[in-house]
Amino acid sequence: MKASVNGSGPATTGRPDRSGGFRTDGRPRPVDELVHEAAELASQLVRQEWQLARTELTAKGRRAGRGGGLFGGAGLLAVIGLQAFVAAAIAALALVIPLWGAALVMGGLLTATAGLLALAGRGEPRKAGSPVPERAVETTRTDTDVIKERAHR
Repeated sequence: MKASVNGSGPATTGRPDRSGGFRTDGRPRPVDELVHEAAELASQLVRQEWQLARTELTAKGRRAGRGGGLFGGAGLLAVIGLQAFVAAAIAALALVIPLWGAALVMGGLLTATAGLLALAGRGEPRKAGSPVPERAVETTRTDTDVIKERAHR
């Protein structure tokens, strides 16, 4: 049976009892009833924090997945475009030097450019931040502090 919300029946709204440990008729509630209600409220709080963490991680995952898909599509189109430009550059250089020399020059330029891009991008993943659900962790810490403070009173 669920803990009482107003001291007179089963909980239906999920809100904690605001009676301050007293029944509606003014009599104090038994300790075992208060302990049972506190345990159920703590359990409900943990479930809500878990749900918040799941929701936050799901939203982050969706954003990352969508961004990754768009970035992947852009990368594929960029590779195809680059191949066309490379072919054009080799054909243009072949007018001046032999075809094998033009291909060698373009290969060297592309390899050097790839190295520069790799150096420029190697630190970016560290700047993205942690995948930890920060809001859920913060509210859990706050809730724990409040519970500890009230338990010491």
